[in-house]
Amino acid sequence: MSKTKPRLVGLNHIALEVGDIEQALHFYGSIFSFELRGCHKDDAGHVVMAFIDMGDQFVALSRGRHQRPDQDRHFGLVVDDRASVRELALAAGATMLEGEFLDFLDPWGNRIEVVEYADLQFTKSASVLHAMGLHLTKSDQARKELREKGMG
Repeated sequence: MSKTKPRLVGLNHIALEVGDIEQALHFYGSIFSFELRGCHKDDAGHVVMAFIDMGDQFVALSRGRHQRPDQDRHFGLVVDDRASVRELALAAGATMLEGEFLDFLDPWGNRIEVVEYADLQFTKSASVLHAMGLHLTKSDQARKELREKGMG
């Protein structure tokens, strides 16, 4: 038996349960610009899963949400510029949540926090950013935090 444990190195994907895939793609597409990585259909030809591409990661939308809306459970989506997110989310029908962060509930109760790439320690490799057609920089504070961790 190995005495070392595997080290967490990142997230490959997040899976969200939604009531309807086409409605979810329309909802999220009203707020964010993204490419669809692919989808799966059932035997009747209905889309039961869709994959929103984020370079080397993705969000999987899965048909079938049964639990109550999320309270504290959430995840953060990183965007290149979050200035218009609140307005777009409201127009799409999101429920905006109070607090110091930009959080909203989608129509199925999934809680999303939106953060800006420049302000976070989170980084994409230069090759992934290039493939995504993005040229992003970090804020002074984010660069300082990365340097303090030996990553800057």
